[in-house]
Amino acid sequence: MTSTRPTLPVAMLIVGFAGLCALVLALPRTTVTTIYVNDLLIFLDGAHRIASGQVPNRDFHTALGPLVSYIPGAGYWLSGTLGGALPGGMALSLFALAPAVAHILATRLRPVIALPFGAFLILVLAAPVNLGESIGSLSFAMFYNRIGWAALAALLVMYLRPLPGGAQRPALDAVCAAALTLAMLYTKATYGAVALGFLGFMLSDRRQRAWAGAAIVLTVMGGLIVEAFWRSSLAHVADLMLASRVSGARPLADLVEVLLRHLPDFAFFAMLTGLALWRTRSLRDAVFFAFCVVAGVLIANQNSQPWGIISLHAGAAVAAERLVRSQAYEPSAPSPRLAAGVPLLFLAIILPTLVHCLAALGLHTALAVKGAGESFGLKNLERIRLVRLWSPGEHGLAKAYLDSLRDGARALAGLEPEPTRVAVLDFANGLSAGLGLSPPRGDSAWLHWGRNVDGVHHIPPETLFGGVEVMMVPKWGVNHAPLFELYGPYVSQAFEPVRETAGWTVHRRRARVAAP
Repeated sequence: MTSTRPTLPVAMLIVGFAGLCALVLALPRTTVTTIYVNDLLIFLDGAHRIASGQVPNRDFHTALGPLVSYIPGAGYWLSGTLGGALPGGMALSLFALAPAVAHILATRLRPVIALPFGAFLILVLAAPVNLGESIGSLSFAMFYNRIGWAALAALLVMYLRPLPGGAQRPALDAVCAAALTLAMLYTKATYGAVALGFLGFMLSDRRQRAWAGAAIVLTVMGGLIVEAFWRSSLAHVADLMLASRVSGARPLADLVEVLLRHLPDFAFFAMLTGLALWRTRSLRDAVFFAFCVVAGVLIANQNSQPWGIISLHAGAAVAAERLVRSQAYEPSAPSPRLAAGVPLLFLAIILPTLVHCLAALGLHTALAVKGAGESFGLKNLERIRLVRLWSPGEHGLAKAYLDSLRDGARALAGLEPEPTRVAVLDFANGLSAGLGLSPPRGDSAWLHWGRNVDGVHHIPPETLFGGVEVMMVPKWGVNHAPLFELYGPYVSQAFEPVRETAGWTVHRRRARVAAP
């Protein structure tokens, strides 16, 4: 345990594993889903908008960062099909984040801890399943949370000083920390805020102050460069503020529910960190472990995931490394054999999730290669498959939503003149991407009642639908009823019904009268 181990082989193994997972995801060029069809359509619509030349928050509203649209957009460009947009986008994310993750883990954790934790983070990124969902609940829904958790967990490991005996690379540390922070800021702001808070905390460590300060400077410079091209930061903040007014404040009961759902994780975390604090007697360690808990609970309380405070796993990795180091450099400390079993205890903490994500990734790949399930049926969505596994209730809802989407496509067929700039007065718009139509400008990437829109806080209809030519009003959907109650008067005033089916009413904008 006291011998110095080279970091390059460990880093190469982590990067190699990430590359393997990326290839497994991307090569079938097919998306398999069993649940959350409505969420999937958000990101397919985002990829379609990017391919159409639109810019997030400038041409359409979204409270999520621009990378949430550009990642599937890049996957669309890479694969040439919307079916490969999300698998390809996540493969590119793996290639982009893996070097930083590998450098951090290899320089701060021993191989016996770094390798399993690296595999854990890579699989959290790669597995097409929402954290806490069953293996059969395959979906790229909320993929941004998996990016945020993995990037944050890797960044938190930088609390540890580099392993003694290894080369000190503060410049590379700063670049990796800034890259992860920027990835979080432009994916989902809550993770980015926690990352910036952590970098500020690291300024209090005089031996790591140099890279932490440089990382903050690089993050600011990176943000300025992004803004020079994006030019939509203020619009993004406005969309964030609107969403926060709708769903930002969560009741205390939600926090208690998060704590109860994660009781086993908290028990393991308390066991490992308690042993570490017993050996180190470090107030600074205690503050760091508390940061992992508080920040993780606050983020989880904002997410739609049954389980998965990955900052606890990062804190456990740090605690395990601190325990092993305490034996290596204080052989006369009490209970020297304690640290020998620490890697096994840490492995027990991460192994269930590691195996779970590996199984979900393998299942998705097998189903994609086989071509299982039914195609979405729309022109541009042929390589997206809805599969029924062992959750009949979930499949029934997904199938009903998909059938409604197909009915909407049929309702648009044959309209003269050909429909363009189509909006859907419901959760998401899958028709523009599915039919290859020119998307409207000024509308929202999605409308989730109680999350980014409600009766008090919402975008005015003149702004939201000003660029819409055809309005699709469903008779069944996710939250169509409250949205129609809110925006129905404007729809009746600005649009006229031109076709009606069992599931939809198609409205076309009334002829605009030129101002005198």
